[in-house]
Amino acid sequence: RRIELPKVHRAPSMRIAILNYDPPSRSPAFVLEIGHHLGEAGHAAFLAPKSLTELGMNTRRVVRMVRQIEADAWVVVGGSRELLDWFVEQPTPAFALAGRLRTVPLASIGPDKLPAMLEVVRRFVELGHRRIVLLEREERRKPEPGYPEQMILAELERLGIQTGPYNLPDWEGNSEGLHQLLDSLFQHTPPTAMLVDEPFLFAAAQQYLARRGIFAPQDVSLACCDPDPTFAWSRPSVAHIRWDPREIVRRVVRWADNVARGKDDRRKGFSQAEFVEGGTMGPVRET
Repeated sequence: RRIELPKVHRAPSMRIAILNYDPPSRSPAFVLEIGHHLGEAGHAAFLAPKSLTELGMNTRRVVRMVRQIEADAWVVVGGSRELLDWFVEQPTPAFALAGRLRTVPLASIGPDKLPAMLEVVRRFVELGHRRIVLLEREERRKPEPGYPEQMILAELERLGIQTGPYNLPDWEGNSEGLHQLLDSLFQHTPPTAMLVDEPFLFAAAQQYLARRGIFAPQDVSLACCDPDPTFAWSRPSVAHIRWDPREIVRRVVRWADNVARGKDDRRKGFSQAEFVEGGTMGPVRET
């Protein structure tokens, strides 16, 4: 007698909880597509009731919620180092999607934006900019700057620009905090160039500047660290960092299938990213 698997053999189904960074209304489309593709692979994927930002990025509150949810595996989007360290110690498998994933022993993937980000700041300097600000979310700054942020500040130093809190400013992670930061930045020594973390922050900053009569690229150069469909409709075109989310979605599904088959998959990976120089970057304005 022989036992033969069917020609189309799927891995056992798992309940996979997706711990999102933002609520669905503010999440990139590819994050929500992950649940769809996991479902097509035979798994039952669902969003956790609250996102990390809705829980204030408070690890204690997040852990309390996670412990109340029945899941065979977790996908953690944009997790802090403290939170990812906690998942490492749990018996339930977890996958880190972006966030502070470089040195945490979890399966993970994210876009490798550092080479492109370095290219952006070098281009800023080539265009004559010296007052360069990185507008980053709190978990990229605390408890210490992430590896990409450290490398960017080091590159600015190498290019002859003395760095400090001005270049990676602290701010409260909400709309009021963002506008207070921009008020402060543009009061005395306004930046001539800004590299902005995410498209929604880019849009908010651009709107703030427009209300004050400050426009890119003639008054300030702007670039975004991520792509967004709206950039294709923007005039001037938006300088940004482009990467393919499909590679990330495929990796998450492969990890889920491997875990369902009993494999201890902790491979780490990064998808390629490239700098797209758009019309929001230009020479520093002479004063």
